[in-house]
Amino acid sequence: MFSNYLKTTFRNLWKHRGYSFLNIFGLSVGIACASLIFLWIEDEVTYNDYFTNQSTIYKVKDKQTYNGNTFVFDATPGPLAQGMKLEIPGIKTTARSTWTNDVLFALKDKTIYQAGNYVDPGFLSIFHLQFIKGNAATAFSQLNTLVITEKMANTFFNSTDVVGKTLKVDNNKDYVITGVIKDLPKNVSFKFQWLAPFAVFENENTWLKQWGSNSVITYAEIEANADIEHINKQLYNFVGNKVKGISAKMMLYPMKRWRLYDNFDKSGNEIKGKLKYVNLFSLIAWVVLIIACINFMNLSTARSEQRAREVGVRKVLGAARYKLICQFIGESLFMSLVSALFALFIVFVVLPWFNTLVHKQLSLNIFYPVHWGGLILIAVICGIIAGSYPAFYLSSFNPVSVLKGLKLKTSGGAVFVRKGLVVLQFTISVILIICTVIIYLQIQHTKNRDLGYNKQGLIYMQMQGKMAENFAAIKNDLLQTGVVENASISSQSVLQIGSNTGDFDWPGKDPGKQLLVTVDQASPEFISTMGAHIKAGRDFYANASVDSNNVIVNSAFAKTINAKNIIGTVITRSNVKLTIIGVITDFIYNDIYTSAAPLIIFCSPKYTSVLNIRFKAGADIKTALPQVENVIKKNNPGYPTSFRFVDAEFEQFFTEETLIGNLASIFATLAIIISCLGLFGLAAYTAERRTKEIGIRKVLGATSQGLAALLSKDFIVLVILACFVAFPISWYTMQLWLSNYEYRVSISIWVFILAGLLAIVIALATVSFQAVKTSIANPAKSLRSE
Repeated sequence: MFSNYLKTTFRNLWKHRGYSFLNIFGLSVGIACASLIFLWIEDEVTYNDYFTNQSTIYKVKDKQTYNGNTFVFDATPGPLAQGMKLEIPGIKTTARSTWTNDVLFALKDKTIYQAGNYVDPGFLSIFHLQFIKGNAATAFSQLNTLVITEKMANTFFNSTDVVGKTLKVDNNKDYVITGVIKDLPKNVSFKFQWLAPFAVFENENTWLKQWGSNSVITYAEIEANADIEHINKQLYNFVGNKVKGISAKMMLYPMKRWRLYDNFDKSGNEIKGKLKYVNLFSLIAWVVLIIACINFMNLSTARSEQRAREVGVRKVLGAARYKLICQFIGESLFMSLVSALFALFIVFVVLPWFNTLVHKQLSLNIFYPVHWGGLILIAVICGIIAGSYPAFYLSSFNPVSVLKGLKLKTSGGAVFVRKGLVVLQFTISVILIICTVIIYLQIQHTKNRDLGYNKQGLIYMQMQGKMAENFAAIKNDLLQTGVVENASISSQSVLQIGSNTGDFDWPGKDPGKQLLVTVDQASPEFISTMGAHIKAGRDFYANASVDSNNVIVNSAFAKTINAKNIIGTVITRSNVKLTIIGVITDFIYNDIYTSAAPLIIFCSPKYTSVLNIRFKAGADIKTALPQVENVIKKNNPGYPTSFRFVDAEFEQFFTEETLIGNLASIFATLAIIISCLGLFGLAAYTAERRTKEIGIRKVLGATSQGLAALLSKDFIVLVILACFVAFPISWYTMQLWLSNYEYRVSISIWVFILAGLLAIVIALATVSFQAVKTSIANPAKSLRSE
C-alpha cells in the first residue's frame, strides 16, 4: 500500500509539474527564511552559555532616583566588591572590572591597539576562563602582568607558548605575560583580548577607592545554595550605610538576563531588551512559514476536482477515510521534506550575506542534532499544516457523486476558504510593507533631527602618550595645515558623555529633590569645535585658567533650575562655587531618541582624554586626514593614530532599528513573492478552468482587455479586502512600537495608500500574465478541445 501511495505521489508531482514547482519552491523559500531567523534567535538565546556556571554569576546594578526618574546602571563604587565579599554571607567571590578600552601594545616594531580590561583576580575564577598556558591562581600575583587570549598571542608571537615574555604597554612599561586563555566565542558579553590586574589601574586612579565614586563594574559569584533574595535585601542599602547622603540602591542582576533583558523603565523596573526582537523575529519566521503553507493549501484545494476521481475509486475499493487523510498528509510531508533539502541549499548559499546583514557569524551544522532536528521539525510542521486542510477536504468527497461526475457539494466552501487564505496572505504582506516604511521613516526622522552641533567634518580620537600635554603645539600645527578649522580636547566624545552626578546645588533648589546632571571637562575651544551655538552669555576665554571656576550649561539645565538671570547664577558642587557664564542650545548625546539631558561643561583641559578636530568646510578628507595624522605622529611619536568620524559613529546608534528595518523589508519582499507564487498558481488554474467560457465570450465579441479584466477582477478584490484588514492592524502595531520613542515620527495616511497600491500593482502584474495569455488565445482551438 505504501509503495502504491508513493508511486501515486510521484505520478501526481510529475503530472502537474508546474504546480509542484510552485509548492516546493514556495515552501523552500519559507523554510529557508525561517531557518535563517531561527539561527539568529539561537545565537541570541544562547548568549553567555559558554560560562557553565552562569546561573551563579551576577553583576551589581546601581539604582538611583533623581527628580522622580530612576536610573539603573552598571557603575558602582570601587570598595563595593571587597565590602560585599566580607560582609554578606552567600557571596562566594567578587571582582571589579574597568570598561573595555583600547590600549597600545608593542613588541619591537609591532605596535597594535588591543581591547581589554583591568580586573581583580576573582574575575578569572568567576568566569572560569580556560587557560592554555599559566593558571588563574598565580596569573595576577604580581603587578604589571597580563593574561592574553590565544588570538592576541598569535598576533604578536605567532605562538601561544608565551608565558614569561613581555609586551610594552602604552610605550611605557613592560608587562609580563602570565597566562594565555582560549578565545571566547562571539556570543558572550565580553570582547577583551587582554586582562591586567585592577590594582595597577587603581594605583594610577586613587579616587577609585572612594565610596562616592561610581566608576567600576562589580561582578559576584554566589554560593550554589545561596538565597539571592536575602542577599539583595542586605545589598540594597549597603552603600548608603557606608556613607551618609548616598542614596544609591544596589542589587545583583543575573547573567542569564544580561543579553535579553537589561533594560529598565523610568521607575527602575526591568523591561524587555533584546527579547522583544527575539519575539518579533520568531513571529516573522512563523508568519513566513504560514504564508508558504497557505500556498500549498490553496493550490491543493484548487485542484481538488482533478483528484476527486482518484478519491472516489479508492473509496469504492474500500479505502477508509483515515487512510486517504494519511495519504494526502504523507504527500504533503514528502513535498515539505524535499523543500527542506532545497531550503538547506538556499541557507548555505545566502548565509554569508545574512551574517553581514546581522553582524554575526552564524553557521548551520547539519551534524549538530539541534540544527538537523530543527530543520526536520520545521519541515514536518509545515507538511502537517499545509497538508491538513487539503487532506480532510479531499477525503470528504462522496464517491458516488464524483464517479458520476456530479459537481462537488463542498466546492463553494472550499472556494470561500481559498479566498480567505489569499486575503490572509496579502494582509500579512501589506502589514509588513507598512511596518517597513514606517521603520524607515522613523530612522530618517531621527537622523535628520537638529543635533545642536554639526557632526559633518568632525573627527575625534582617544589621546595617548603626551597628547594632552602637547595639545597647544598639536592645535597650532593642525591649523597650519590649512585643512583644519579648529581643535579641542574633552573628557568624552560628543556622542557619548557618560559622567554624571546629582550633587549640584543652586539658589532655590528643592532640598528634597536631586537632579542627575551630565558633566564634561573640556578645553576653551570645545564648543566652537563642535559647532554648537551659544544661546546666552559667552564662550570660555582662550586662557582656560580665567574660567576655571566658570561653567557653561545647556538649555535643559537652565530650564530646570529656572533662574531669573541664568548668566551669573552661582551653583555649588561639594562647596565649590561655580558661576554660569553661558548657555548653549541643547545638543543630543547618548540617547538620540530623547530630549537633551541637563549638562554642565567645565573649562578644565587637565581632565581630558579625547582630541576633537573639525575640518574646514569643503576639505577633501582623503588628503586632509594624512596631514592630520602626520601632525599627531610628529607631536606624539610612537603611537599609531586611530580616528573616528562622528557622523559614521552616529550611524551606529541606529544598528538595531536598521537591522529591524532591513529584515522587515527582506521578509516583506519574500512574503509578497511567496504570496504571488500562490496567486500565480491560482490564476493559472482559474484560467484553465474557464477556457471554454473565455472561448464562448470571444466568439460573442468580448475584447481581450475585457476578458483580462474579468479574470483579474476577483483576485484584485481579494487584495483590496486584504488592505482594509491590514490597515488597522499595522496602524495599531506601529503606534505601539513608536510609543517606545520620545522623539518619533507621526504615521501618515500616504503610507497606507502606498502599501495598498503596491500590493495591488504586484498582484495585478502576477495575475495579468495568465489573464492576458488566456484572453488572446484562439477561441476555436479552446472550443475544439472541449
